Amino acid sequence: MNHDSYPDSYIANILHSVKSIAMIGASAKDVRPSYIAMKYLLAKGYEVHPVNPGQAGKEILGQMTYARLSDVPAPIDMVDVFRGSDALPAIVDEVLKMEPRPGVIWAQLTVRNDEAAAKAEAAGLKVVMNRCPKIEYGRHSGEIGWNGVNSRIISSKKPVLQSGYQALGIRTRPQ
Repeated sequence: MNHDSYPDSYIANILHSVKSIAMIGASAKDVRPSYIAMKYLLAKGYEVHPVNPGQAGKEILGQMTYARLSDVPAPIDMVDVFRGSDALPAIVDEVLKMEPRPGVIWAQLTVRNDEAAAKAEAAGLKVVMNRCPKIEYGRHSGEIGWNGVNSRIISSKKPVLQSGYQALGIRTRPQ
């Protein structure tokens, strides 16, 4: 896959299908991007498991924090990576050993490693790099447009409240 840009349907399908997220690099500091993204994703109904060895055994936003992905006691749909690009190969290796295996690896803004992505995709995982699920959710739900930000989606329709995990309906449904 070309990781320079992603079709809107690819991102929307991931956001629709994911219910549980392991956030590697989650921070307990409320000014850190990982804390803000975690708070947002929890508010949208996702189950978020923070992974941070320095915070293991403590709670972040009411969620128990784990030292490693393998310590998370529940199945994970997506791994959200708030670590440097150089950490991505080891994270991919850890994800590939998990059972059940998460279906998505999402690397945050500025995080990109094409070799790690190719290895994950060869094993059947979906990969998103250099993007934030909080921003993408806001863009696809129309929420980001309420703040005057160009969402690159033209519509005269207001977002529709839908049932399920997400508080706002994301416009594109999975195929």
